[in-house]
Amino acid sequence: MLRKDRQAFAIGEEPLGKIRGHYIEIYLDVKRPYPPMLRKPPYPESLETRKEIEKHINELLDMDVIRKIGHNETVEITTPVLITWNDGKSRLCGDLRALDNYTESDRYPIPRIPQALEKLAKAKYITKMDCMKVFHWNRVK
Repeated sequence: MLRKDRQAFAIGEEPLGKIRGHYIEIYLDVKRPYPPMLRKPPYPESLETRKEIEKHINELLDMDVIRKIGHNETVEITTPVLITWNDGKSRLCGDLRALDNYTESDRYPIPRIPQALEKLAKAKYITKMDCMKVFHWNRVK
């Protein structure tokens, strides 16, 4: 699989793999019409945090995950938030809480760990594939 679909994988410091055409579409039920723009000013950040956010944005631009927009272009945007772990690594996320006022709550129960492990108990093989930056590939409709 690695040889056959080489372009789909990023190994080491290589650019993001090109997994195209396999998008996850997330459909939200709305309570009321969604406004065309939910722009909010950026949160106040330290200079160090701002530099880290810019580093993540430039990395996503280089990987073709996001693109720069034109001056007259109308797009949906969200306020960037930097999540930092204890080991010093960080991840760029978007603050989508404003959507909560426009969408219906989804009461789908999350599977419990014991039941999930019970289903895996008799498995011969368990595989894991980590798609780098995959949360940026999800489309919300």
